[in-house]
Amino acid sequence: MDFETVGAGDFGRSLRGVGLNLVVRDVTALCGVLETVFAMKSHQVTADFAIVTYGEDVFQLHSDGTYHSNPLLGLLPEAGARGAGLEIRLYDTDPDIAAKVGQAAGMHLLQAPTDKPHGLRECYLLCENGYAWVPSRPLE
Repeated sequence: MDFETVGAGDFGRSLRGVGLNLVVRDVTALCGVLETVFAMKSHQVTADFAIVTYGEDVFQLHSDGTYHSNPLLGLLPEAGARGAGLEIRLYDTDPDIAAKVGQAAGMHLLQAPTDKPHGLRECYLLCENGYAWVPSRPLE
């Protein structure tokens, strides 16, 4: 599928399995951070929407304004962190590199790269919307 040209209807009908949609204050800003820190690709980026790919995985970003009639609108905080309890795990990203690049890109390093007993080295980075991005790699 060509994510640069696919229409909304065809894109929506193509979605399967588990989907991820992040409601954010600034779609274009977060796209820039995700591209810089995690080498993700952003498609059809507007102030309201973007399709984002990470390897073969696809997710969406929507601006607050697009949620005017969505039942979640009343639950979104106007300020502060969002996504409490949600970890967006990126198993194909080196946490040591992501920690350095992420901090330089304005992300908050919540936990430095650490070897974990479950066999992964990982760190926790928070974007300006408060979502926790967890780049990970297997321990050697």
